[in-house]
This record gives sequence, structure tokens and C-alpha cells, in this order.
Amino acid sequence: MDIPRKSAARNRRIKRILYIVIGVMAIGGITLAVSRLKPAAPTVDRATVWDDTVKRGDMLRQVRGLGTLVPEEIRWIPAVTQGRVERIIVKPGAEVTPNTVLLELSNPELEQSLQEAEQQYKAAKANYKSLEVTLEKRLLDQQATTASAKANYSEAKLNAEVNDELSEKGLIAPLQHKVSKVRAEDLKTRYEIEQKRLEITADEAKAQLAAQQATLEQSRTLYELRRSQMEALNVRPGMTGVLQQVEVQEGQQVTPGLNLARVANPQQLKAELRIAETQAKDVQIGQKASIDTRNGIIPGRVIRKDPGAVNGTVTVDVSLEGDLPKGAVPSLNVDGTIELERLVDILYVGRPVQGQENAKIMLFKFEEDGQHASKVTIQLGRSSVSVIEVVEGLKEGDRVILSDMSAWDNVNRIRLN
Repeated sequence: MDIPRKSAARNRRIKRILYIVIGVMAIGGITLAVSRLKPAAPTVDRATVWDDTVKRGDMLRQVRGLGTLVPEEIRWIPAVTQGRVERIIVKPGAEVTPNTVLLELSNPELEQSLQEAEQQYKAAKANYKSLEVTLEKRLLDQQATTASAKANYSEAKLNAEVNDELSEKGLIAPLQHKVSKVRAEDLKTRYEIEQKRLEITADEAKAQLAAQQATLEQSRTLYELRRSQMEALNVRPGMTGVLQQVEVQEGQQVTPGLNLARVANPQQLKAELRIAETQAKDVQIGQKASIDTRNGIIPGRVIRKDPGAVNGTVTVDVSLEGDLPKGAVPSLNVDGTIELERLVDILYVGRPVQGQENAKIMLFKFEEDGQHASKVTIQLGRSSVSVIEVVEGLKEGDRVILSDMSAWDNVNRIRLN
């Protein structure tokens, strides 16, 4: 008969307790170790991200804007007088010369006014001619009277001089001598009076002719005005170009000043670019630009900038300095780039999707293994179209992800697959 030993049972119980304690400690250690592990970095497909390397060197600052080609020379042709559109002769898109008749207008009242003005002008010319002849005859009569008075005075003066000599010799009576002297003095006075009358007659003739000339000029001006208004019923562009728009229809009544048509010169174009308000502050007159027409790039130069913004953009005019490529026509959509300045020896990188000038942002920077990227804070500086200055947070040779990573805002580290 076997007798159980109390020591064996006790040893088994101790071993069991030890196993339990060791197991609990192992589980606790594992749990603690797991709790201290960093969460696994999410995986991002490398093909879906766009990255760039930080560089040091010179950076050309540029701004870009969309726009259109517009003619430099545009002329709106207004109605000079009231009238009715009888006929539209030229359609939009046709080439025109300064004397091409675009529209024909009619105005019966103006035709009657022209006839009346012409009659008044003819009458004024006839009156002026009649007055001129009358005054010339009067002046000639006065000249004849003055000449006769001069002849009589000369004769009497000569007779008085002869009588002076005869009187000294005692060959003529004193009374006869005195009479000859008085007669000479009287005829001298008459001659002087006739001279004054001749001067007054000439001045009077000039004054009357000037007054009649003013009346003639007034009637002539009115006649020419009515005639020019009649000629303006045949609407002409006054320049060489292309008819772009006709703003009226046949049968329509028009008033003076109403725009009838628009003509532009398609050979002289400029670009009107719309630049974002935040970027337009650095645009200055004279800066170089390039205009992409999708069929060639034309060099240009900034010639004007709007003083204010409209809907968040500022309109900038760029003159074109190169030959126009084929297909460059008014209203063509273009893409323009303006050169602002060249920054020397700076750090720069490709412009991030959400990178604004002088902003502080966070980007994913590649780690040394090239398989992981961690978030870093970066201070940006001045920007260009596709690159931006790095003020702090990166160094030359660092690689950063520039594409939109907003889906990973809640993680600080990613793994690129």
C-alpha cells in the first residue's frame, strides 16, 4: 500500500503558483511593450504623390494670369444725327477701309434743312457780292471827288503864287491878289475835307463788308453742318480694320450719340491679363512678359495696370513685341506670364499645392531611408508661378511632398509604397 507524501503535493502546488505568476508577468510585460509601440505608419502609393528637392540658387519671380487678345485700336462709330436705318451694307467680320459705307440712314427733315441752309448760303453770298459792288462804287465816287478837289486846289495855289510875283512888281491890283489867296485857302480846306471823307468811306466799307462777311460765314457754317450731317447718314468707319459688331437693325430709329458699329484693327493686338489681386501688387509698368497663344509664345511688356481690383483680379495690359502667330485674332484666350524680379542665392522648392507667399505650412519630408516621410513645419517666402522661397525649416537637398496631403492631416508619418 502506497503512502502519499505530503512534500510532493506541496511541491506541485508551489510549481503551479510559480507558473501562474510567471504567466501573469509575461502577459503584463507583453501588454506594456505593445502599449509603448508607435502605431504603424499608413502606406501611401508613391505614384500618387508629387515631390521636389530643395535647391539653392537664383529664382526668377513670375506671376501668371489668363486673358484675351484685344485690338489696341478700337473705334465705336456713333450716330451723328437722328435717323432711320434703311440698309445694313456690311456684315460683321468683313474688312473695311476708311470710306467703306457700313450703314445707310435716312432723315427727311434733315434733307429739307439742308435745302434751306443751301438757299440761305446762296442768298448771303449774293448779298455780300451786291454790297461789295455798291461800296466799291461809293468809294470810287469819293475818290473822284477827292481828286477833283485836289486839282482845283492845285490850280488855285498856282494862280495865287503867280499873283504874288505880279503883286510884288505892281502889275496886279491888291484886291485881285487877295482874292486869289483866299480862293486857294478855301480849295485847300475842301480838299482836306474830301480826303477825310475818302478815309471814312473806306473805313465804312470795311465795316459793312465785315458785318456781311459774318452773316455769310454763319450761313456757310450752317450749310456745311447740314451737308456733313447728310453725308453722315452714310455711316463710314474712318479707319482700316475689321467690322466687329453692328449694334442696330434695319428699320430702327437712332438718336445722336448712339453707337452703331464697332471697328478694330486686327493687326495691332495687345493682351489683357487678369492677375490675382494678391500677386498684382508687384506688377510694374515696363516689366517683361510672355504671352502663350497655344500656337506660339510672343514676347511683350507691361504697359498699363488697372488701379483697382474687380472680382479679386487686376487687369494688366501687355503690348506684343513679336510677330503674331497664325490664329492670333481678337478675343483669343491666352496665358500670360510676367517677370517680376530675379532673387539671387536663395533656397527654393516647387510650389506646394497649398503654399501661399509668406505662409507657414507643414509638409511631409522624406527620411533618409527614402521609404518614409515625416511632417515638418516650413516658413515660406516670396513666390513665383511654379516655385517658392524657403525661409526656414528645410535645407538644400531635402525632398518634400508638394501634392495635396490633406487626407493625412491626422498622422505625422507615412510610408511610401
